[in-house]
Amino acid sequence: MAKIATNATFADIIAGPKPVLVDFWAAWCGPCRMLSPTVDEIAEECADQVDVVKCNVDDCDEIAAQYRIMSIPTLLYFKDGQVRDRSVGLVPKEDILARLKALI
Repeated sequence: MAKIATNATFADIIAGPKPVLVDFWAAWCGPCRMLSPTVDEIAEECADQVDVVKCNVDDCDEIAAQYRIMSIPTLLYFKDGQVRDRSVGLVPKEDILARLKALI
């Protein structure tokens, strides 16, 4: 299952040793709810290689502003604490996995 990020925990989460997939979402966002099961599947399937984190933009407004999240869902792909890739909107699972594979 994906971890839940907060403004206070975000920096520690992305600084971990594994690549990190961060899902910026909101409960009121229909496309976010459609993407959520895919993100959860990836969290389970890739737990040994990647950390998967969900960041609710309504709760983490500082983080959303810092990373210029203008549309949701947005997925950020981190490695060594730095953003390495970004995708916006509904993205197929295969695309997400390919982007993660490039970081592993």
